[in-house]
Amino acid sequence: MSTMTREEIEQGLQENRFAPGGTARNAHAEVLAAAAEASGDSELFRDALDNLINSYLYSSESTKMLVPFARLLQEYDKDPGAFSKGDAHSLFWQFKWVATAISESPEIPLESATGWLDQMERRYRIAGYSERPVRESELWFADVIGDDERAERAYARWQAADRDDMSDCHACELNGQGHYAMLRGDDARALEVWQPVLAGDKTCAEEPHRVLATALLPLLRLGRFEEARAQHLRGYRMARGKESLLPSVGKHIEFCALTGNEPRGLEILAEHAAHVAPLANLDDRLSFHGGVLVLLRRLKDLGHGHLPAVPYEGVPRTVAELYEVLRADALDIARRFDARNGTTRVSERFLARIGGAPLVDVLPLGVRSAALPQPEPAAAPVAAPVPAPATDGAALAELVRRARAARDLGHPGSDGLWAEVAARVGTADAVDPLVRVDVADHRALAAARAGAGDAAALVTAVRDGYRALGREERAALSELRLASVAAQSGAAPGEIRELLAVALRAAEALEADEPLRGRRIALAELSAIRLESYLRSLEATDAHDHGHGHGHGHGQERAHGELAAELTAFVASHAQSLPDLVAEAEEMLGRIALSEGDPERAVPLLAAAAARAIAAGRPWQAVDPLVLRAGVLMSLGRPEEAEEAARSGLAHAGELTDAEQQAVVRLTLADILLERADAAEAAELALTAAHWFDQAGLTADGGAQARLLLARAYAHQHRNADAAEVLRSTLPDLLEHGEQQALAVREFLGDLLRELGEPREAAEQYLLAAELVKGWEDPRPQAGLAQSAADQLSEARLTPEAVAAYERALELHRLSGDAPVAEVRVLRSLAWLAIREEVSATGVARARALMAEAAGILETPQGDAPESPELRSELAQTWHQLAQVLDRWVSVHVQEDDDEDEESGPAEALGDAELTALRLEEVLLWDRAAGVYTDLGGDHLAERFQCLNNAAWTERELGRPEAGAARLSALIEELRTWPEGSVPEWILPRAERTVAHLTD
Repeated sequence: MSTMTREEIEQGLQENRFAPGGTARNAHAEVLAAAAEASGDSELFRDALDNLINSYLYSSESTKMLVPFARLLQEYDKDPGAFSKGDAHSLFWQFKWVATAISESPEIPLESATGWLDQMERRYRIAGYSERPVRESELWFADVIGDDERAERAYARWQAADRDDMSDCHACELNGQGHYAMLRGDDARALEVWQPVLAGDKTCAEEPHRVLATALLPLLRLGRFEEARAQHLRGYRMARGKESLLPSVGKHIEFCALTGNEPRGLEILAEHAAHVAPLANLDDRLSFHGGVLVLLRRLKDLGHGHLPAVPYEGVPRTVAELYEVLRADALDIARRFDARNGTTRVSERFLARIGGAPLVDVLPLGVRSAALPQPEPAAAPVAAPVPAPATDGAALAELVRRARAARDLGHPGSDGLWAEVAARVGTADAVDPLVRVDVADHRALAAARAGAGDAAALVTAVRDGYRALGREERAALSELRLASVAAQSGAAPGEIRELLAVALRAAEALEADEPLRGRRIALAELSAIRLESYLRSLEATDAHDHGHGHGHGHGQERAHGELAAELTAFVASHAQSLPDLVAEAEEMLGRIALSEGDPERAVPLLAAAAARAIAAGRPWQAVDPLVLRAGVLMSLGRPEEAEEAARSGLAHAGELTDAEQQAVVRLTLADILLERADAAEAAELALTAAHWFDQAGLTADGGAQARLLLARAYAHQHRNADAAEVLRSTLPDLLEHGEQQALAVREFLGDLLRELGEPREAAEQYLLAAELVKGWEDPRPQAGLAQSAADQLSEARLTPEAVAAYERALELHRLSGDAPVAEVRVLRSLAWLAIREEVSATGVARARALMAEAAGILETPQGDAPESPELRSELAQTWHQLAQVLDRWVSVHVQEDDDEDEESGPAEALGDAELTALRLEEVLLWDRAAGVYTDLGGDHLAERFQCLNNAAWTERELGRPEAGAARLSALIEELRTWPEGSVPEWILPRAERTVAHLTD
């Protein structure tokens, strides 16, 4: 086996320190430690052990750190003087990690664990450190072994001890304090303690990641559902895919299981399928698998035990199979802990956790999740079935009365009532024949709505059933439904017209004293108006297709005119007697006006339709015209009225049972509110709309639009992480809704990821968006996206990729010919990239040339337009940045002179004369820039000061501090004459301090 050189080991350690946490990093760290030990270089071996301990910490193998830590401690005991102050601090810091690892390792005997804690206390005391970290470690050890009195004492001493440089960061300490309060049953206190972490005021490498996960159930238990939802979206984003945070991932899975979001929980489990295998850290395994088991049990309880879960140790498992495997393994681990600790605490807590009941029926999360399939029907029982209790006659009669009343009123709850009647009729011995026909009528109507092939036969049977019972008013209604079914099934116009005529004759044939006779006739007339319009459009289309299409548009206008005239006559005839039918006619008139491009005419018609429906005692019928009216008013620039209409629609939607209608009214109001800058309520409504669309089976359509609006609302509230999670989840759906939306969504997601500090991911979205517009005639959209991608690639330090993207953006900007500012900014960015990796003569020359090219664009007159302040500002900024480039070049050479390691400097050092010339050029450029900023006025005062300040310090380097001080003194005198409040507070004090330094 070849041995590694010291240089190879050092290079490997450097790379390993920045590698992602996980088993791969650990394996590499183990190889490096072995190579370092074999080299016989003690210092190198210590570095490798330290690296190995840190690698284990950020993985699921953290308990493995005990062995390398013991070796490193031996090295310290052999020769403490060999450890630098920093090395010694690191060793003592790691003691805390080891204390945690001991508590999480049931194979370590209780006596040994106690001995490690004693040793930690002794060594800290000798080294002069506070006992604070010792007491915290003792607290968690006492808690896990069930010694609550000792835990309470340790907690008190932990809080009383002084903080020093061996104490955990504030975020980690607050995590522990809140966790202890939660274990003692005080959720409110825990959340109070965690607040600085949850708010982002106290953070570290793994906070708020862990607190966000731990806080989920306390928030739910206290009914703070909105906060819980937000913390899940934000927290899971932080924990996703990180080995050391698998316990937190398990808590997010548990949260989904206890909030009616089992599909989301399955998705998270699938994303971490590779980690479901046994983990080396048994405590992490117990915690992660505990959350998974909560989900699996819920799925089993809901009848989904047969669904595929994720493989375990290479073997595919169903939900039920994985539950049994993980539960047995977890209980074995818990019992091993209990056997070591001499208590049953670990097992009791674990069993209580995996048996937890849902904390809310459904908490919509906003993110898209695939719906679970309908559960398989339960197997037939072996024993004889218990007979269903006989239906109470009076109760059935009352239910039928309510169902008929709802049906006659057109109430949305009618279907539910008739479904209940049907269920009871099926168990009754003797039922009124009319009730049985009514039930059949309900089934036939459902079949007609669904477009079932047997709908006509079912409606015919119902008609005959009513006639046999002498209920001609119901039979007349069935005749009308037969015409509608025929139209829905694509029957010939002649057949449909004949059926309509039959329905009208049946209505007119009703006895004169029949209360419903007038209503049946009017309903037949309205249906004939509606269907006749449809039939005329069919016939006009057929004529057009057969070569008689001259004046087709004019014919369509005539058809609209005829329909409007018929509806207007209907309104005039029945306005007083049948307001609900007139409301339908007026809504149709409003829609005709919209189709003719006359929204102003539509607004009062839709308002009248809604008002009539409400006056008729049918408020649910007002929802559609109100929602449509709200959208029209927004398009007309009348947002206040639009909001009023949409709110009215939502208020009247309470009795609607159609999920899509519930979704649409909320989405409409959410859209209006977001336009009116009420993002908080808009988000709440969009979230609920997405949930209703999901219930309606429209997740990929209306649900996607609701989630897009939800993401926009979150972004308006600066909840960018929530917005990004929601948008990511529905991205595939949104990309199917046309090129324009796909472009907007990609760019929006890129913007969110940029704000979240994820430049690689942001660049990917901008580049994908740029591909969508690649073939467009106008190059400007692609140029802007390429430039945004380049900015993010540069931020991610992917220099070659950034250069390529900038060059493409520059090419596209030049094709458009009207984007000088964009061109200039690209050129300046390329200039800085030229010296990013190395400030060399070649790089500086390239940067100079690019800056000069940028200045040339700005100094060239732009058409006949007067000199633009924006272009002048960009020119000053270009001179300013060129001076900064030259200053970087000077600094490299000055550093070389001061640095004993000559290899760190450039290959060819500049002489004093060349350095002086560069500094003089810097001063000249900053003076020129400051002059432009002076001309541009007070809005550019900060930039002007920066230029003069830089020039002043450079004058000092030239040996002319007085000249630099004079520049700033002149500025100070000038600014003191400016009106009060027109100068930023920081400028004068800073300028005065600089003058003092220069003249000292």
